[in-house]
Amino acid sequence: MIEALTQAAHPLAAAFTALSRTQPYHGPERRLTGADATPWLPRMLDEIDYGMLLVTAEAQVTYLNHAARLALDSQHPLQLWGRALRAHRPQDVAPLFDALAAAQRGLRRLLTMGDGDHRISVSVVPLPHAGGAGVGLEREARLSAHGVADEGPLTLLMLGKRRVCAQLSVQGYARSVGLTPTESCVLEMLCGGVKPSDIAARQGVAVCTVRTQIGSIRAKTGAASIRALVQQLAVLPPMESTLGRHLGASTGRG
Repeated sequence: MIEALTQAAHPLAAAFTALSRTQPYHGPERRLTGADATPWLPRMLDEIDYGMLLVTAEAQVTYLNHAARLALDSQHPLQLWGRALRAHRPQDVAPLFDALAAAQRGLRRLLTMGDGDHRISVSVVPLPHAGGAGVGLEREARLSAHGVADEGPLTLLMLGKRRVCAQLSVQGYARSVGLTPTESCVLEMLCGGVKPSDIAARQGVAVCTVRTQIGSIRAKTGAASIRALVQQLAVLPPMESTLGRHLGASTGRG
């Protein structure tokens, strides 16, 4: 079912095209129209490491990007049952549907769902009605993955991350600055909030060895402190989706 939803690329592109038609143009020249970008928009969204879903007022999913497919696992606060998006915890059910109802009135919401290590934020963004030529596109965007007509205005859900620094992003960054495998491992643990003393215990080395490795990491990255180092990784451009598919292709996994 998830695979079928991801094939609904054209409705997604139409929704964003319709949204762009509502904004006035202030630039000197428009070389590409919304229609020109239509085939590329789903591919662009698949490169974003934040999960993005288009849903109806009844929480029926019409599209989700690559990051959302990966994120919606058995531990995620949101669960996908066929096309229906549901909250994992009973106490999150009402806030989810209240936010979707508010989106129908043009109101944005920020939800906090789940608990513990699986606690995330979800941005609920209404997609406004388009006027003029955009009306036909908006109606087209309200088609489901199976071509069922007009399900009402769509809402964009953007999923927050459960980890500040994703493993693949850390590995990609480590390679880009020339870290050794051991330094990469230390960096990954630092990003996970592990203290140097605990890193030393896990690695079976002295704390002074770990501090030397951290000093080498800081020298190669130009970071003034561990906090600054983690901040560098937290603001990286999207990398995880691309790295994950590249890794899958190189190891023969789909």
